[in-house]
Amino acid sequence: MNAVAPIWQPGVTLDYVRSIQARTMAVGVGIEFTELGPDFMRATMPVTERTCQPMRVLHGGASVVLAETLASTAANCIVDATRRALVGQEINANHLRPVPVGSVVTGTTRPFHLGARSQVWGTEIVDERGRLVCVSRMTLALVERPLVAATP
Repeated sequence: MNAVAPIWQPGVTLDYVRSIQARTMAVGVGIEFTELGPDFMRATMPVTERTCQPMRVLHGGASVVLAETLASTAANCIVDATRRALVGQEINANHLRPVPVGSVVTGTTRPFHLGARSQVWGTEIVDERGRLVCVSRMTLALVERPLVAATP
């Protein structure tokens, strides 16, 4: 069996990924990055009053927040962040089963396409029993970071 070569930029570790989430929506909804594999990134999110809908199950929008957080974080960890960034162009999600408040879901994202101008990432979200809850696909555009002018 062939091992997969890591896709991450040098210096990208789980601690680094966790550190760049400070003061973001991810913190507000309780997303925790848990694993960085050679070609995937994984995170968990609790189903709480912050992530549920009135029927007391996981809100579909919260699933999309988890999927987009994972995909955009992963995408930006494979480019030189001093020169380029990846920004979301489109995301879709299929919600497959409800998850009650008090549960934890786990998302795993992997690239489908790593192109010169765009990337496409797929994210699967499962419940605590490993059952598929949501599948998502996100397209991101690669943009050059603008040079910041020195202040006089």
